[in-house]
Amino acid sequence: MTLAPGLTGEAHTTVTIANTAAAVGSGGIAVFSTPMMIALMENAALQTVQPHLAAGESTVGTVINIKHMAATPVGMHVRAVARLDAVDGRRLSFTIEAFDEVEKIGEGTHERFVIQVERFLARVGQKGV
Repeated sequence: MTLAPGLTGEAHTTVTIANTAAAVGSGGIAVFSTPMMIALMENAALQTVQPHLAAGESTVGTVINIKHMAATPVGMHVRAVARLDAVDGRRLSFTIEAFDEVEKIGEGTHERFVIQVERFLARVGQKGV
């Protein structure tokens, strides 16, 4: 594992009916849902560190604290950006932001833990994925 503060990563999506608040049950409006924005932000954090992990390692999200600050309509592109701020053993701390084509729509912090995939899956009673 070769992780150091300052690494950045991104994840992208386009707002569709399937990822709106109305579709996922987090609200009744057809705009990008908060749960899907959070998932995109987590994916950006994963993309930041995954290439730097050893074979058989991955990360799992453990803490997320975000603000969803603006609505994004169907058809608009969304980009999430993560920056690795701190490495404390297996605990990784990130600053995360999300942007649509007009403005920043979300921001916050996120923590992930580095895991050994096989050991983690054995612990939760699953075979390798």
